[in-house]
Amino acid sequence: MDEQRYRSNYALVEFSEYLGEDEADLDVSWAAFAGNASAERAFTVPTDSAVDGYLTVQAFDVGTYGHEILVNGESLSGFDLPPSSGWQCWMDVLTGATLRAGENTVQFRRDPDSDDAFAVGTVRVTWREPVE
Repeated sequence: MDEQRYRSNYALVEFSEYLGEDEADLDVSWAAFAGNASAERAFTVPTDSAVDGYLTVQAFDVGTYGHEILVNGESLSGFDLPPSSGWQCWMDVLTGATLRAGENTVQFRRDPDSDDAFAVGTVRVTWREPVE
């Protein structure tokens, strides 16, 4: 009996954006102000059999829970970005969203009920795919 073998694959998605109520909320000259939602960034998955997906997010100065990460327009379940001053690297499992073959998207939405401002650097989307 042959057991299916898998390999890991990933895509790097560059944001360099900060989310907040006002452009003066955060002093990060390297990032573009995005308001309440980041741009929807695209990445490619080369298989329709991607499993065990997760995101690793570089985030700066997240002050409160409640912000969302969306993959292909679907919000991930649970809390997506925990509060932490300065830089953090956070992993979030793709629960509530599915990767598909071809173009996929990732986007950040700020909780509009908070006065928080934070920046997103680079996101790494990782998955396992069958070895043919």
